Amino acid sequence: MITAAEKRKATLSRRRPIHIVRAELIAFAANAGYEISELVGTGAVAPAPKRAKARRKSGKVAAKYRDPDNRRNTWTGRGSQPRWLREKVRRGQSASDFLIQGLAKPTANTKSIGKRTVFKQA
Repeated sequence: MITAAEKRKATLSRRRPIHIVRAELIAFAANAGYEISELVGTGAVAPAPKRAKARRKSGKVAAKYRDPDNRRNTWTGRGSQPRWLREKVRRGQSASDFLIQGLAKPTANTKSIGKRTVFKQA
């Protein structure tokens, strides 16, 4: 501990006085067209930009509905209804008409919030 203190004391004694260094810095900033307060600031650190909250990704889910006219049109039942299904429901068909057989069945009450809406058959 004593040797560390002696090394620190030797380092401090080799340093130039702070008032001389400060004067040189102010003169250097003035030569470049700045004031020292612009370069150093007031000591307050600017707040970091806020990052958007990370959203948890939902896992992949098997398709629950399929369009018989175009087999590539599928819907998992999550999110808003796709256009192809919305159009067919507007024309009088039921969304349950497009359920993929063997994967899921419609629920009796579709307005229940927070309840399971897809039941896999065992």
